Amino acid sequence: MGGAAALGALGANDRVNIAVIGVGGRGRDHITSIAKQPNARVAAVCDVNQAQSERAVALTEKVQNSKPKVYEDMRKLFEDKDIDAVSIATPNHWHALATIWACEAGKDVYCEKPACYNIWEGQRMVAAARRNKRMVQIGMQSRSTEHKIRAVQLLKDGAIGKLYMAKGLCFKRRVSIGHTPDEPVPPGVNWDLFLGPAAMTPYSKNRLIYNWHWFWNTGNGDIGNQGIHEMDIARWGMGLGLPKGGVSTGGKFVYTDDQETPNTQLALLEYDGAEIQFEVRGLPTGGESDIAPSGPNFVGDLFYGEKGYMSVDHTAFHIYLGPKREPGESMKSTEKVDATVPHFANFIDAIKSRRHEDLHGDVAIGVESVALVHIANTSYRLGRKLAFDPATESYLGDEEANRMKTRNPYRAPYIVS
Repeated sequence: MGGAAALGALGANDRVNIAVIGVGGRGRDHITSIAKQPNARVAAVCDVNQAQSERAVALTEKVQNSKPKVYEDMRKLFEDKDIDAVSIATPNHWHALATIWACEAGKDVYCEKPACYNIWEGQRMVAAARRNKRMVQIGMQSRSTEHKIRAVQLLKDGAIGKLYMAKGLCFKRRVSIGHTPDEPVPPGVNWDLFLGPAAMTPYSKNRLIYNWHWFWNTGNGDIGNQGIHEMDIARWGMGLGLPKGGVSTGGKFVYTDDQETPNTQLALLEYDGAEIQFEVRGLPTGGESDIAPSGPNFVGDLFYGEKGYMSVDHTAFHIYLGPKREPGESMKSTEKVDATVPHFANFIDAIKSRRHEDLHGDVAIGVESVALVHIANTSYRLGRKLAFDPATESYLGDEEANRMKTRNPYRAPYIVS
């Protein structure tokens, strides 16, 4: 029933035709997750890199036994009336504009985390979703993960008493990216489309595949890459919105390479009566508390309350009570599939119900969580503590920080407005 979602008319038994935009590593995960949905199919793939598109076509044929359409320019894809929804796995700097264009074209959207590259873009994404009555799910799949849902419910029920602090950990080993020189754009890569709303820069290998995360022009560092998951869980578990201020410090230590973003970063977000802490460590390190190791990595959240504390990671949650840290309730993950699969299932259910309230990771939730990342990164880059007004989503008494809420200028015609 191609194009029906644009009219809000998909029935319970209709199959949703989804196009995947950005088919690198994460985009290929989207393809396999969509293929596991009984009421959806990958109808098209879109990428500025011809080689990635070819790999995505082969994968789609393998997992769902049908060949998708292929697009280089997402604007052409949005004109396709057979496409009901899109999933966006582009670099961060494209998330907002791709989502806005999709909403305006009548498509529902699953957009990877972080929701947006800066605060202004997040505001425009929410406005576009609501104005066009589109379902926009952000890829914070922890919100569709059984043991994490239970953990947050226990926190809300007072299992460790009144909460005063949460700490997110992104202790994720990253090797040096080295140096790659500027060079001519290789055949099969549309560099103008890759950069889109970002500033035009010379092509180099480090700026294209994955390592774009570590350049301020296209990425938000590991706090906005892996860390946004833990920042979101921290805010979710604490039941908090936007902070009243924040400060972040750190640096890029040990390595001499092309990376611009920090590989060691500490952030503190302030609230009345509580705080959220976050820490990035990309260099060799030990863990903290009993966050379970995954190879050399320690990634998860710790919640602290008047009665005890809770650890939450990808494997389980555990509660410890009182000064003797006596075990409370715990739960191990029993899920047999990547959490992206149930998160896509929730997205498709919302497409059918036409209720954005049914989304586990609605765009407004995703935008609010990533604002914590943007406040931290702005503080880090300016080298000072910032006061923030949640009501206006603006920095108080700091015009330089407020200018960093958006990109000046956007590169025409890729303008977020």
